[in-house]
Amino acid sequence: MKFLDKALNFPPLSRIRRNHALEHATLKMLANKNAQISAAGYSDTRGFFVLGNVSTDQLREAVNEALGRLRAGEEQLAIHPNCGTNFASAGVVAGTLGWLAMLGPGNARSRFERWPVVVMLVTLGTMLAQPLGLFLQAKITTDGDIAELEVTEITRFEREGTPVHRVKTIH
Repeated sequence: MKFLDKALNFPPLSRIRRNHALEHATLKMLANKNAQISAAGYSDTRGFFVLGNVSTDQLREAVNEALGRLRAGEEQLAIHPNCGTNFASAGVVAGTLGWLAMLGPGNARSRFERWPVVVMLVTLGTMLAQPLGLFLQAKITTDGDIAELEVTEITRFEREGTPVHRVKTIH
Protein backbone atom coordinates (compact mmCIF):
# COMPACT_ATOMS: atom_id res chain seq x y z
CA MET A 1 0.00 0.00 0.00
CA LYS A 2 2.96 2.34 0.49
CA PHE A 3 3.54 2.37 -3.26
CA LEU A 4 -0.11 3.18 -3.93
CA ASP A 5 -0.11 6.00 -1.35
CA LYS A 6 3.08 7.38 -2.85
CA ALA A 7 1.64 7.18 -6.38
CA LEU A 8 -1.64 8.83 -5.38
CA ASN A 9 0.29 11.68 -3.73
CA PHE A 10 2.51 12.22 -6.77
CA PRO A 11 1.79 15.93 -7.45
CA PRO A 12 0.31 15.67 -10.97
CA LEU A 13 -1.92 12.74 -10.00
CA SER A 14 -2.91 14.39 -6.73
CA ARG A 15 -3.97 17.54 -8.63
CA ILE A 16 -6.08 15.49 -11.04
CA ARG A 17 -7.75 13.66 -8.14
CA ARG A 18 -8.66 16.93 -6.37
CA ASN A 19 -9.85 18.53 -9.61
CA HIS A 20 -11.90 15.40 -10.29
CA ALA A 21 -13.49 15.75 -6.83
CA LEU A 22 -14.38 19.39 -7.49
CA GLU A 23 -15.73 18.48 -10.94
CA HIS A 24 -18.05 15.85 -9.42
CA ALA A 25 -19.19 18.14 -6.62
CA THR A 26 -19.84 20.90 -9.17
CA LEU A 27 -21.93 18.59 -11.36
CA LYS A 28 -23.92 17.56 -8.29
CA MET A 29 -24.57 21.22 -7.40
CA LEU A 30 -25.74 21.90 -10.96
CA ALA A 31 -28.08 18.90 -10.83
CA ASN A 32 -29.43 19.97 -7.43
CA LYS A 33 -30.39 23.38 -8.87
CA ASN A 34 -31.86 22.01 -12.10
CA ALA A 35 -32.45 18.28 -12.62
CA GLN A 36 -32.96 18.94 -16.35
CA ILE A 37 -29.34 20.02 -16.87
CA SER A 38 -27.36 17.48 -18.84
CA ALA A 39 -23.64 17.99 -18.31
CA ALA A 40 -20.46 15.96 -18.24
CA GLY A 41 -16.96 16.68 -17.04
CA TYR A 42 -13.35 15.82 -17.62
CA SER A 43 -10.49 16.62 -15.22
CA ASP A 44 -6.78 17.14 -15.71
CA THR A 45 -3.86 18.66 -13.80
CA ARG A 46 -4.91 22.25 -14.52
CA GLY A 47 -8.62 22.00 -13.70
CA PHE A 48 -11.60 20.51 -15.46
CA PHE A 49 -14.00 20.92 -18.35
CA VAL A 50 -17.79 20.96 -18.13
CA LEU A 51 -19.61 20.04 -21.33
CA GLY A 52 -23.27 20.91 -21.59
CA ASN A 53 -25.78 23.70 -21.86
CA VAL A 54 -24.86 25.51 -18.64
CA SER A 55 -24.47 29.26 -18.29
CA THR A 56 -21.19 30.60 -16.97
CA ASP A 57 -23.04 32.20 -14.05
CA GLN A 58 -24.73 28.88 -13.15
CA LEU A 59 -21.38 27.12 -13.33
CA ARG A 60 -19.57 29.74 -11.25
CA GLU A 61 -22.25 29.50 -8.56
CA ALA A 62 -22.07 25.68 -8.58
CA VAL A 63 -18.24 25.70 -8.39
CA ASN A 64 -18.27 28.11 -5.46
CA GLU A 65 -20.87 26.05 -3.59
CA ALA A 66 -18.95 22.84 -4.33
CA LEU A 67 -15.70 24.37 -3.06
CA GLY A 68 -17.35 25.54 0.13
CA ARG A 69 -19.03 22.24 0.84
CA LEU A 70 -15.91 20.17 0.12
CA ARG A 71 -13.88 22.44 2.40
CA ALA A 72 -16.57 21.97 5.07
CA GLY A 73 -15.87 18.24 4.99
CA GLU A 74 -18.57 16.95 2.61
CA GLU A 75 -16.08 14.65 0.87
CA GLN A 76 -18.91 12.35 -0.32
CA LEU A 77 -19.65 15.03 -2.95
CA ALA A 78 -16.52 13.77 -4.74
CA ILE A 79 -18.29 10.49 -5.59
CA HIS A 80 -20.57 10.66 -8.62
CA PRO A 81 -22.84 7.80 -9.78
CA ASN A 82 -22.19 8.54 -13.47
CA CYS A 83 -18.41 8.74 -13.27
CA GLY A 84 -16.42 7.03 -15.98
CA THR A 85 -14.65 5.09 -13.21
CA ASN A 86 -17.90 3.22 -12.58
CA PHE A 87 -18.36 2.40 -16.26
CA ALA A 88 -14.72 1.39 -16.75
CA SER A 89 -14.72 -0.91 -13.73
CA ALA A 90 -17.96 -2.54 -14.93
CA GLY A 91 -16.47 -3.02 -18.38
CA VAL A 92 -13.27 -4.55 -17.06
CA VAL A 93 -14.98 -6.91 -14.61
CA ALA A 94 -17.78 -7.97 -16.98
CA GLY A 95 -15.45 -8.22 -19.98
CA THR A 96 -12.94 -10.30 -18.06
CA LEU A 97 -15.61 -12.69 -16.79
CA GLY A 98 -17.04 -13.00 -20.31
CA TRP A 99 -13.59 -13.71 -21.68
CA LEU A 100 -12.94 -16.30 -18.98
CA ALA A 101 -16.20 -18.05 -19.83
CA MET A 102 -15.08 -18.40 -23.45
CA LEU A 103 -11.66 -19.89 -22.64
CA GLY A 104 -10.96 -23.52 -23.20
CA PRO A 105 -11.17 -25.94 -26.04
CA GLY A 106 -14.03 -26.13 -28.40
CA ASN A 107 -15.38 -25.12 -31.71
CA ALA A 108 -17.86 -22.38 -32.54
CA ARG A 109 -20.81 -24.57 -31.57
CA SER A 110 -19.48 -25.35 -28.09
CA ARG A 111 -18.67 -21.68 -27.58
CA PHE A 112 -22.17 -20.75 -28.67
CA GLU A 113 -23.53 -23.26 -26.17
CA ARG A 114 -21.59 -21.39 -23.47
CA TRP A 115 -23.49 -18.19 -24.31
CA PRO A 116 -25.90 -18.48 -21.32
CA VAL A 117 -22.91 -18.82 -18.97
CA VAL A 118 -21.28 -15.77 -20.54
CA VAL A 119 -24.47 -13.74 -20.14
CA MET A 120 -24.84 -14.86 -16.52
CA LEU A 121 -21.21 -14.05 -15.66
CA VAL A 122 -21.28 -10.67 -17.40
CA THR A 123 -24.50 -9.78 -15.58
CA LEU A 124 -23.00 -10.87 -12.26
CA GLY A 125 -19.82 -8.94 -13.04
CA THR A 126 -21.79 -5.79 -13.81
CA MET A 127 -23.66 -6.10 -10.51
CA LEU A 128 -20.44 -6.66 -8.54
CA ALA A 129 -18.68 -3.81 -10.31
CA GLN A 130 -21.14 -1.15 -9.11
CA PRO A 131 -19.73 -0.97 -5.57
CA LEU A 132 -16.24 -1.43 -7.00
CA GLY A 133 -16.56 1.72 -9.10
CA LEU A 134 -17.69 3.74 -6.09
CA PHE A 135 -14.82 2.32 -4.02
CA LEU A 136 -12.30 3.20 -6.75
CA GLN A 137 -13.63 6.74 -6.90
CA ALA A 138 -13.40 7.15 -3.14
CA LYS A 139 -9.90 5.69 -2.81
CA ILE A 140 -8.17 6.20 -6.17
CA THR A 141 -9.65 8.56 -8.78
CA THR A 142 -10.86 11.43 -6.55
CA ASP A 143 -9.67 13.16 -3.40
CA GLY A 144 -12.41 15.04 -1.58
CA ASP A 145 -9.82 16.71 0.66
CA ILE A 146 -9.21 19.54 -1.79
CA ALA A 147 -6.70 21.27 0.52
CA GLU A 148 -5.67 24.66 -0.89
CA LEU A 149 -7.29 24.21 -4.29
CA GLU A 150 -8.50 27.52 -5.74
CA VAL A 151 -10.39 28.30 -8.93
CA THR A 152 -8.56 30.93 -10.96
CA GLU A 153 -10.65 31.21 -14.12
CA ILE A 154 -13.81 29.97 -15.80
CA THR A 155 -14.04 30.43 -19.55
CA ARG A 156 -16.69 29.37 -22.06
CA PHE A 157 -16.28 28.24 -25.66
CA GLU A 158 -18.04 25.92 -28.08
CA ARG A 159 -16.77 22.70 -29.58
CA GLU A 160 -18.80 21.39 -32.52
CA GLY A 161 -21.87 23.24 -31.29
CA THR A 162 -21.60 22.01 -27.69
CA PRO A 163 -21.05 24.59 -24.95
CA VAL A 164 -17.86 23.85 -23.00
CA HIS A 165 -16.48 25.58 -19.94
CA ARG A 166 -12.87 25.38 -18.80
CA VAL A 167 -12.45 25.69 -15.05
CA LYS A 168 -8.80 26.39 -14.19
CA THR A 169 -7.44 25.70 -10.74
CA ILE A 170 -4.25 26.10 -8.74
CA HIS A 171 -3.17 23.99 -5.76
